[in-house]
Amino acid sequence: MLATLTLLLGLPLALTTETPTCSPLIPVTFDNGTIPRLLGKWFYIIGASKYPPHLEEIKVVKYAGFILSPGSHEDELDVVEVMRVNETCVTRNSSKIQVFRENSTLMHVDNNVTATAKLIQSDKDLLILNYSSDNFPGLSLSARTPNVSKEHLEEFRAQLHCLGFTEEEIFLTSEQYACPLPVEKTDEGDTES
Repeated sequence: MLATLTLLLGLPLALTTETPTCSPLIPVTFDNGTIPRLLGKWFYIIGASKYPPHLEEIKVVKYAGFILSPGSHEDELDVVEVMRVNETCVTRNSSKIQVFRENSTLMHVDNNVTATAKLIQSDKDLLILNYSSDNFPGLSLSARTPNVSKEHLEEFRAQLHCLGFTEEEIFLTSEQYACPLPVEKTDEGDTES
């Protein structure tokens, strides 16, 4: 009886110390509400990439925010990005996101450099993108506010580890390095120093 009681009491503890299983990344199937949900301000929080050009960029970005607005075509979004690279705030408003509804894919085009990503199912105030650039994995988390809950951050870090990223390959931005975001669809071309 004592052995059975000990086993029952110890079972929950044993179950909680198991290595968590990696949940699959489930892409969003685009519908009429997908693109409107993406419009507006977002703040880049954390990401990792094995793709050398992306890796070099995320290593030096201390803060990033962006605004998505309707483009000149139905399946196009305009992007205004504001980021602190080293000690300088830079604004870029020349990039576009192409929307491929048939395979639920987004392609970011900036100065002839492209990145393809799938939007991953998540909380409505989170934007998780699963990149596939030349078979190099990448994953990023952006949010409607410059901060996310500790739980969301821990879940995202766990997912990065499941994908094989080490702590040294994960880069987190900080609100302490914030650059002002322009008002949506105005002040295009401004650069803050």
